[in-house]
Amino acid sequence: MTDAPDRRPRDPAARRQAIVEAAGRVIARHGLPKLTHRRVAAEADVPVGSTTYYFRDLDALRDAALGDAATATTRYLAQWRHELDEATDLPTTLARSTADYLADRERNRTLNELYCAATYRPELQRLARLWPEGLVALLEPRIGPRAAAAVTVYLDGAMLHSLITGTPLGTDALADAIARLTANDPTERAR
Repeated sequence: MTDAPDRRPRDPAARRQAIVEAAGRVIARHGLPKLTHRRVAAEADVPVGSTTYYFRDLDALRDAALGDAATATTRYLAQWRHELDEATDLPTTLARSTADYLADRERNRTLNELYCAATYRPELQRLARLWPEGLVALLEPRIGPRAAAAVTVYLDGAMLHSLITGTPLGTDALADAIARLTANDPTERAR
């Protein structure tokens, strides 16, 4: 007598989410142009028919994956809010949080793909702005609007730097730059 085949329980929402997450990993590893139903199905370990059942075309699959990646950033911002609420040294705390965030190269690549796609697909701009607008909103009450905008732009640049060089900036370099950007005294910013 043989054992019955190992079947996964049917959970359409979980299967759809697994496909979305697999699409995010494919985007991170291969870029948006290489996203295919077949590649996502292989990554998710589901039949190709499952990907086409939930996402009839690649646009829908791509948008779901990019939306999932963008929405995940709001969870990081909530975590950062908690860390900053407990902090006595904002630059160092924010630098540590940023260094941890930048360590996930796959997530950063997916977000970078979203940012690039949003430059030519206006319908993605709202998703692409979740992170920078959320970060400004998080920082503004603590350091003011100009410094919050400057730190956000700097951290976006730090993300690009880590993608291009393969080496994220260290906590000390991040903390130093954030301290300068948040300094109230203009002479402190110039040092």
